[in-house]
Amino acid sequence: MAMHRQQQQKPCGKAGEQPLVSDAEQPILNTLISVRNRLAALKKDRGNYYRPNDIVGLYNDTLEQVRLLYGVRKSENHDNIMFKNRIDSVLDECFQLFSLFYLALGKSKEIPATYVQLVSIKQNIEMLKESGIYTDADLEPFRTRLRDIREIADNEASNEEADEIYMARPELKLVFLRLSQCEKELGELEENTRIISDELVPIYEELVHIRRRLTTLSLLPHESLGDEARAFQKRLIEIDDTRVDDQFVSAETGEVAEGQTQIVGLLEECFDRLHDLMAEGSTVPKDMMPVYDRLMEIRLQLEKLLLTSRWTLRETDLWSYQVQLQDIDALRKNGQFKDSSTGEPAPQQAQAALNFLLHKCYNLLYKLLSSSEPVAETLMPVHNQLRTLRRCLLEVKKYGGPLSARDLYPYQMKLSSIDNLRVDGKFLDDEGHVPEGQGIVMSLLNECYDLLYELMATEVDE
Repeated sequence: MAMHRQQQQKPCGKAGEQPLVSDAEQPILNTLISVRNRLAALKKDRGNYYRPNDIVGLYNDTLEQVRLLYGVRKSENHDNIMFKNRIDSVLDECFQLFSLFYLALGKSKEIPATYVQLVSIKQNIEMLKESGIYTDADLEPFRTRLRDIREIADNEASNEEADEIYMARPELKLVFLRLSQCEKELGELEENTRIISDELVPIYEELVHIRRRLTTLSLLPHESLGDEARAFQKRLIEIDDTRVDDQFVSAETGEVAEGQTQIVGLLEECFDRLHDLMAEGSTVPKDMMPVYDRLMEIRLQLEKLLLTSRWTLRETDLWSYQVQLQDIDALRKNGQFKDSSTGEPAPQQAQAALNFLLHKCYNLLYKLLSSSEPVAETLMPVHNQLRTLRRCLLEVKKYGGPLSARDLYPYQMKLSSIDNLRVDGKFLDDEGHVPEGQGIVMSLLNECYDLLYELMATEVDE
């Protein structure tokens, strides 16, 4: 019986399938599914603000399940980081949801808030790696954010004993694993840009711009492409004519410049895409139109959120977009969308358009995550009012000219009404707790007072 049970813990089924969840892991999986469902229910409750104690308490309960999981995996000799089964997928979803909740609570500098950002960064890096179309400027935002997350994680780890760190703080193991993956893949992309000589960088960046624009044009009606497509054709020929014996050479030394493979490959790809575009126009097969339409709809919704997020976005709202994009991404095989009727890869033009839209959506999602202010949602109304008031005062200072006391009175009243919300110098939530973001809100309040005093010093008599 013991031998039979041991065999049940390890089966993997067919090649490519995940190992089954063992008997010892099953209670942990059930608990994590329950946690995920509770988080999903909380996310849907738009009538109330999130309570930090509820989220943090649920998060700590989840960490206890992770500790149990590590113990089980070690006893079953499954503590290799490559071992994955359904429990890992559910755990990943839980941590992404917790991450969004922490961002909504304004706890963006804490370890849980970094997890979903790392997931988003990895998705974007992988899309750049697949396309091969990027510049160093495209990598800079990810480089900067990974550096910030590395600092947060290292500071947290420094407070724990090295031998016990992953049992005391199991979330650090997950974050460090994600962080290392992102840093490794980013380093590979950076290496590809470093080997391009300084003289060829401007040409490379121009070709990247043309290649991206050609993909954008593929989303437009064929009859509207003419002038711009011909202009790109002319420019590509001009760039091609600068080659000597099919190679780009240094203007100073006449020697072959570094980065030939990247530049020549991108130039030829631009010519191929341009030819396809002028011959076919925007050709997404009928079977692929549902995917195309979904991506266009998600893109429009995310772009709208980017404009209105300061007033309307709850970070947890982004979860549904993350799930939709992951579902669409799962339709690809080896980075390619398949035609559902034939099982064959979709035409190149369609591949380019669909992958471009998927990457665009991932990028918009990352921008929304990275723009999250470290201010709790309960403080966001005050925060937004102060930002608006500051903007008004700056405009008045710049263009208003001499003002009377009557002109300044509405600003004084608004600022006073916001200041009167404080209790013992703090802005409190409905339950009397001190929410995250006090420093940012107080800084805005003081800045508004300073601007108002400057204007009052120059006021004129009526």
